[in-house]
Amino acid sequence: MKNKKIYLIYPPSPVMNREDRCQQPTDDLIVIPPLPPTDLLYLASIARQKGFEPIVRDYSFFGEDFEKFEADLVAMQPEYILVNAATPTLENDLRALNIAKDLFGDSIVTIAKGAHFSFLAKETMQTHDFIDIALCSECELTFGEILNGLHLSEINGICYRDDVEIIETQKRPFNDNLDLLPYPARDLIDNSLYIRPDNGQKQAVIKVSRGCPYHCFFCLATPLNGRVVRKRSPENIIGEIKECVEKYDIKNFIFWSDIFNLDKDWVRELCLKIIESKLKITFSTNTRADSADIETIKLMKKAGCRLVSIGIESGSQYMLDKMGKKITLNQVKKTVKSFKKYGIQIYAYYVIGLPWETRETVEQTLDFAKSLNTEYVSFYTAAALVGTRFYDYVENNSLGELNYDKPYYYPSVRTHSLSMQDIFELHKQLVRRYYLRPSYIFKMLLSIRSFVQFKNYFKAGLRILKRH
Repeated sequence: MKNKKIYLIYPPSPVMNREDRCQQPTDDLIVIPPLPPTDLLYLASIARQKGFEPIVRDYSFFGEDFEKFEADLVAMQPEYILVNAATPTLENDLRALNIAKDLFGDSIVTIAKGAHFSFLAKETMQTHDFIDIALCSECELTFGEILNGLHLSEINGICYRDDVEIIETQKRPFNDNLDLLPYPARDLIDNSLYIRPDNGQKQAVIKVSRGCPYHCFFCLATPLNGRVVRKRSPENIIGEIKECVEKYDIKNFIFWSDIFNLDKDWVRELCLKIIESKLKITFSTNTRADSADIETIKLMKKAGCRLVSIGIESGSQYMLDKMGKKITLNQVKKTVKSFKKYGIQIYAYYVIGLPWETRETVEQTLDFAKSLNTEYVSFYTAAALVGTRFYDYVENNSLGELNYDKPYYYPSVRTHSLSMQDIFELHKQLVRRYYLRPSYIFKMLLSIRSFVQFKNYFKAGLRILKRH
């Protein structure tokens, strides 16, 4: 068994986007593409540095096909297996580790990672005796120390099994120098599976920063990655972009961050370096509605920014204040207008079903979304994920037993005035009333520039009609 193989997987599951603060099921949403397992590719690069042979698999493309997974596992017989497990599909995801332990017993080391284990690692291991190690925080450096052969008691940021006892070590400090991490091992996956929806071209995720100071009510970004925004240097990011372009022919990117544009000087420097490099790329990223300015927007556009996502969340100022968003509706309007002026598309996120939601606030959200008329919109139902202030509020205010049957599509709990079924029906109405407007359909038809784009829009339209 000691063949130094490490099996890193997204398990057979309908959840395809497993970036810890999102955990999004693409099938039940409208315009969310599957994202590559970038977190696993980082770990794979670290494994290589330590002399191991990593194998990365994303089984979410095959549904819940555990037979395929088991056949692959038997063929590879790795020394380690690591699974990214999401809270909404935890039991299903962990089946992979159970199968591995049943097949190989103590000759395989089973490792679980994911946001869930940053908050409930010990409790989860107590009820799942096939997990040997759980990674409880930012895990690249932790993983490297495990592979170095350090005794587990000496490694911060893990929970591990010592015979019958489960031991949780000290919390690991955040990595303040993200430039130290190797680039993700993209040669280990089929990059053509992960495409930009509108043009069908390969798209990669580049993680440019971590951390957010705002700690919104429903969001995991701050609990997972801290209040301090830790940024990679523009030179380091440019190096990864060049590798993607030259080695993998990838020219479309998502610049992944918890909050991209908080430090305007850093954003401008990065954009200037992209422009100076003469790399012909496109990228999308996120922005706060109160952090955009014309000078930065112009540079982003020139550097290749085609789309920004904005967490608007609600069209009710009352709801924004209750969730701690720290933005105003007027700021949102101004920001959307500025990006539209420079031809950058906008993907707006809204969420309904937080504890103070009413029929009136849902209607305000629909009216506001229509008034902004952004190109892309996702309406979510609120998911009280472990680690959020929302989760704690549910526990303390008896809003029902948490339900993650269809996260972000079906609500996880009721509000103070709406049942889960009420929220579900309002969500369906919200989506139909936004997307099926003749003016919106006509606008999107006029924007189509390729058959691939038409095909993807057509599929999204069918999903709306089917699901809503």
